[in-house]
Amino acid sequence: MRNILNPFRFLVIALAGWMNQKQQYAIDYLREENRVLREQLGTRRLRFTDDQRRRLAAKAKLVGRRWLNDIADLVTPDTLLAWHRKLIAEKYDGSAKRARTASRPRNSRTS
Repeated sequence: MRNILNPFRFLVIALAGWMNQKQQYAIDYLREENRVLREQLGTRRLRFTDDQRRRLAAKAKLVGRRWLNDIADLVTPDTLLAWHRKLIAEKYDGSAKRARTASRPRNSRTS
């Protein structure tokens, strides 16, 4: 029974290695494309919209700091993760909700 699974395991490992290689080629291409665009942009500072920051921060959190050190070209990993922390803080900040709700009416009687 053990010999029957060996060719299947080999096929799965070979397929996974091939898929990983294709993904690595795609990542290498995108990194090089970013370098070319960065060269065309020059030393000018990039201005991101809030939506762009939000999208980059969400993706950066999924990738993680260690890999961001290798792949992040436009913004530093610290900045990306700071944007993510800010988004989470805004999500759980209740100040806007507190400002909208009416408080209990004051008692008109004065002693």
